[in-house]
Amino acid sequence: MSADPPSPMLFSDDATSKVRDLILEEGNPNLMLRVYVSGGGCSGFQYGFAFEEASAGEDLVIEKDGVRVLIDPVSLQYLSGAQVDFQDGADGSRFVIKNPNAKSTCGCGSSFSTADIGETNGNSVDGKSCAPGAAVDR
Repeated sequence: MSADPPSPMLFSDDATSKVRDLILEEGNPNLMLRVYVSGGGCSGFQYGFAFEEASAGEDLVIEKDGVRVLIDPVSLQYLSGAQVDFQDGADGSRFVIKNPNAKSTCGCGSSFSTADIGETNGNSVDGKSCAPGAAVDR
């Protein structure tokens, strides 16, 4: 009997629970959460989240406790080894991504740069340069 291979992205119990709650609120049990990376943000790349009913053929599908997470191959190269968590605190509720591939991040947590992409679009990478209402806030 062999163990399952490690997941390329870890999804915390809190994140799984929150996504399950959001799917229940939507009333559509077929929804899956897409986690993706796109160009933009004050540090070069930004994280995004969206619900979808179907996966593309090349998507990686991670399932945890009945919640399915989709990651496209391009995003996967930036998210490999990342941990997605959900935090609910005095400063609000949001999904938080701890990404070992990020060499600098913005204060909002939704924007990052990698060693390959050092450009910061002229903005500081001290964590204070991003506008409120970032994509990961919920």
